This record gives sequence, structure tokens and C-alpha cells, in this order.
Amino acid sequence: MKRRLAILDDVPALTELIEQSVRVLQASTYTTAQMDGALGTLLGVDRQLILDGTYFVVEVGQQLAACGGWSKRAALFGSDAVTHTQPQLLDPAVDAARIRAFFVHPDFARQGIGAELLRASEQAARAAGFTRCEMGATLAGVPLYLKHGYVIEERIQVPLPNGERLPIVRMSRAL
Repeated sequence: MKRRLAILDDVPALTELIEQSVRVLQASTYTTAQMDGALGTLLGVDRQLILDGTYFVVEVGQQLAACGGWSKRAALFGSDAVTHTQPQLLDPAVDAARIRAFFVHPDFARQGIGAELLRASEQAARAAGFTRCEMGATLAGVPLYLKHGYVIEERIQVPLPNGERLPIVRMSRAL
């Protein structure tokens, strides 16, 4: 298992990984219509994370097993299709870093890879001067984040392009 920063050449493989992760691991918490509406909009690749050097991938052999990272920008969640509306940089002295876009391939679920990515993201955010993190967690991700000290701040119903709404949980933690 190898963790590295994502590069733009990873985008096609990331897109495939995200879809597989959502379709399998989110199937018990979201409807097919919710997943259809969220993929590529709320749940998808955000190239700004890659360009900022804050997005990790984990490879097992030649396969991408997981991805996730953090952000110094205001967007709490979303792919390229929606994050362009909040590109402003956060101030580490007053703002919380964002934990963003965690997805694990179903073949590698529940093996500690997500937790390892979370630790790496928190360490990098701390090194950048942040003292808190927050996220917009999917329902399936909430147990992982609770286990690692995050608390639920708010439950959000995010409108999707297909008329559905996606429940997201805003969570936070001091670093």
C-alpha cells in the first residue's frame, strides 16, 4: 500500500473509483436517484484539491484503493461542477480546514485505509496552521468520523440537479 499526492492524470481513475465507492458503499444509505443526482456534482473529483496539493490517493499494486484529502478553501463538499462558487482561501487563524472527498474502493473497505487518509489529511492541515477541521460527511462515512473524534454539528439536505436531496452531515473536530 502506497499513499501519494494525486495528480491530474489520476482524474479518470478517480472518477471511476468514486462511482464504484458511491454505488456500492452508499447504497444502504442513499437511493439510486440520490446517487445518480450526486455523482459528478456533489460527489466527484474536485481538481482544485489536486492543484492545491492537498488530495491523496492510496494505491495497492496498480489499483487506486482510496482517495481523500483536505482543503484550505471554503467549499465544504462538491466536485468541479459546484466548488467553483467558493474558491476563496480560508484563514487558519479563524477558519477550520475542510476534510474533503473521501472514497474507498469497495474491495478495500474497512481495512483502515480511510482512517489512514484521515490522519494524513489532519496532519497536513495542522502543518498548514489549522487548529480545527470540518467536513460534509456522507451518511455512510459518519461512523468513521465519529470514531475519530468528530462531532455532528448540523444535518443538511443538499438539493441535487435531478430534483432529489442528499442528506449530508456537517461534522467538526479540533486538531
